Amino acid sequence: MTRIWLVRHAPTHAKTMIGWTDMAADFSDTAAFSRLDRALPAGARVISSDLSRAVNTADKLMNTRLRLPHDPRLREIHFGAWEARSFAEVEAETPTLIRAFWEQPGDILPPQGESWNTLHARVWEGIEDLRDAYPTQDIVVVAHFGAILAAIAGAAKITASAAFAHKIDNLSITHIHHDGMDWHIGPINLLP
Repeated sequence: MTRIWLVRHAPTHAKTMIGWTDMAADFSDTAAFSRLDRALPAGARVISSDLSRAVNTADKLMNTRLRLPHDPRLREIHFGAWEARSFAEVEAETPTLIRAFWEQPGDILPPQGESWNTLHARVWEGIEDLRDAYPTQDIVVVAHFGAILAAIAGAAKITASAAFAHKIDNLSITHIHHDGMDWHIGPINLLP
């Protein structure tokens, strides 16, 4: 059985759309990291997206775990021209497009960015590659809000809209596993 523990990176405190922007995270809550470390399986393999907020969060969880190379497929959605801008700012320029992007996730994409379907396809490919490479292992995947929702959608076989119903807090754990036949969902957004 492949057990995947999806962890959202430490908070950035950004109030804008941060996707591929490489923004530093806040690692000051050492008690939260201690709780998270205890809640994750010792001896697991750890992988993260290649963005520093995920890389540095993963590095803090190493202890008795084996680090795997970063995987850019686990990145957050690419907001393109909307990167590092607020919803209100973008809505003032293109209200119909931004509302459709959030309210009807699928093939709609920001200018120079990517759609939710593209995000889902790349993240799910990365998750399934991990399943194939480590069929009997615990794997800690440190990723982002959108990437974790994409993994939930893939494992549960639900739409992006249904996945969006889930809250994913920073430093939370979402558990999915593959029993050799199918994917299953465990706790979502568990805060240790």
